[in-house]
Amino acid sequence: MRIGELAQRSDCDVETVRFYEREGLLDLPDREANGYRRYSEAHLVQIKFIRHCRSLGMGLHDVRRLRSFQANPELACDEINQLIDGQIDLIHQQIDSLRLLERQLHTLRETCHANQKASECGIMRNLARAAEGEDCSCHPADGAH
Repeated sequence: MRIGELAQRSDCDVETVRFYEREGLLDLPDREANGYRRYSEAHLVQIKFIRHCRSLGMGLHDVRRLRSFQANPELACDEINQLIDGQIDLIHQQIDSLRLLERQLHTLRETCHANQKASECGIMRNLARAAEGEDCSCHPADGAH
């Protein structure tokens, strides 16, 4: 199949297919006599594997590593487990960061009550203070932003 069909069947853009190929995540396809790339069903499976890993938040480095395990199935899976454990740790850090951000936004929101002019808005005042390097209600007094 040609690149357009591969992209359509894998539900991604042609540029994504080319990107995966450039990044070494996708095996190089054969070339036809006219120079066009000729992809196989194996390429479709590879792209679906890559996209599934990406949907789990994995970076290109981790996907590349997992693809190397596909190419070397005799290897022990300890490193695969470590990779997933690392991804879980990263997700926990992101959750903590998002919870902090949510608290900060709630704190900021509580500084304003409806039916005021923008010049009297507590949210705008806090954002302006922070922009001037002063403390704001949504960040710690130590100025960590």
